[in-house]
Amino acid sequence: MGELVLIESFDKLEDAGYAVGVRVLELLCHREKIADSLEKGTEHEDEYMISEKELLVNRFISVPKDMGSFNCGAFVAGIVRGVLDNAGFLAVVTAHFVPVDGQQRP
Repeated sequence: MGELVLIESFDKLEDAGYAVGVRVLELLCHREKIADSLEKGTEHEDEYMISEKELLVNRFISVPKDMGSFNCGAFVAGIVRGVLDNAGFLAVVTAHFVPVDGQQRP
């Protein structure tokens, strides 16, 4: 599968997540899922990283081998961006896979 198709798929998945995030902000007061960690980035003053060792969407969605490094975490990144933007915090949100010893790439 071509790199351009992967980028377009990634962007569509993030946009879908954003639409969910717009609606999820109100629900956060009623139910919380705690991430494994929240870390301050070192490259930018306003950079933070939410770490989740077993992201639900990566655990239950199989990515075809021909899509290589495609990360379904883009959907969650879109949700987070939707929540932040609609709470008045404009943000750039991306999903990354960081290898952990003993854990296979989703």
